[in-house]
Amino acid sequence: MSNTPSPWHLARRAARMNPSVIREILKVTERPGIISFAGGLPSPKAFPVAEFEAACAKVLKDDPVGALQYAASEGFGPLREMVAQTLSRQSAARGVPWAVDASQILITTGSQQGLDLVAKVLVDADSKILVESPTYLGAVMAFIPMEPQVVSVANDTEGVVIADLAQKADGARFLYLLPNFQNPTGNTMSESRRAALSTLAQQRGLPLVEDNPYGDLWFEQEPPATLTARDPEGSIYLGSFSKVLAPGLRLGYMVAPKAVYPKLLQAKQAADLHSPGFNQRMIAEVMKDGFLDRHVPTIRARYKAQRDAMLEALAQHFPDAASQPDQSLTWNTPAGGMFLWARLPAGMTAVDLLPHAVDKGVAFVPGAPFYADHGDERTLRLSFVTPSVEEIHRGVAALAAAIKERLGA
Repeated sequence: MSNTPSPWHLARRAARMNPSVIREILKVTERPGIISFAGGLPSPKAFPVAEFEAACAKVLKDDPVGALQYAASEGFGPLREMVAQTLSRQSAARGVPWAVDASQILITTGSQQGLDLVAKVLVDADSKILVESPTYLGAVMAFIPMEPQVVSVANDTEGVVIADLAQKADGARFLYLLPNFQNPTGNTMSESRRAALSTLAQQRGLPLVEDNPYGDLWFEQEPPATLTARDPEGSIYLGSFSKVLAPGLRLGYMVAPKAVYPKLLQAKQAADLHSPGFNQRMIAEVMKDGFLDRHVPTIRARYKAQRDAMLEALAQHFPDAASQPDQSLTWNTPAGGMFLWARLPAGMTAVDLLPHAVDKGVAFVPGAPFYADHGDERTLRLSFVTPSVEEIHRGVAALAAAIKERLGA
């Protein structure tokens, strides 16, 4: 082994980069026999394989040069038009008109790239940014290398706590939030809370970065209108094709006001020139003729059945949750999305429980890493969309056995 000093001098921001806790846990789930409630992976049974097979052949037949050549950084024009029309139509149906123009749309390499572009364009060292508590871990990972001061804003079951936001809003570059079926909690911000938040943000000049990858995956009823629709000039909106079509294509989009769009575009050009044109054309081909209006309801039905199975299994194995919350696992009931948020009995931590649960054949994600600070170590995230109903029942039984064993110890 050489004792020669390394010639590489890493940038200061590199020290702030950390591996994804979720990605590390996913390695554990690759072990044979593990039932995983850990990953935020859409169900592969929802992938429209036949439609993509047909789209692939048609794109290569009709426009092979356009699909395989370099392309515009803004994205494929017809796809941008589809996104603009869909968002405008949905917003009008939810009672808050939002006239989205295709010129505002920037196609990104997954919505995760959108978070990276936001960080590069809006965050300076030591600038204050606000996040929910808890919040999406991937967003924090994207923001942290820019060396901001990340300030958590309290959340409850209705969303961001307005009184706490009012105390912290001044001087912040933006508030990042996921109002619909949030990752990790699965909670949805109420209409009254959205109205109050939007009013406060406009009064204080606080920009919003609204991330909405799960908004189409509602079970009983559609979520309220987006925050961006209430103040388009003060908001950046992020969306994704991963949860309704296929995550492997790595395509998402941003809707940005004219004040910041040019700089986001320049950051995109510096990052990867453009997202894959072939993938964009395939998605546009699949989406035409209203395919998503037929396809997404089948995803909702599948995920609702799996959520219901998890709720049933939890109620069966933790019958004292309501009457003795400090002595039992407790959980919420998400109205859509992919995740359920749970809390362990007093005296237990999710990190300590995880290896024992894996020994029993089930994995989950500890909740503490989803907090920018002061994480609740008793919390955990359970994803219900990938395992089958039968696996959900077996997995919850294994989780219950691990918890009861640790309580006994």
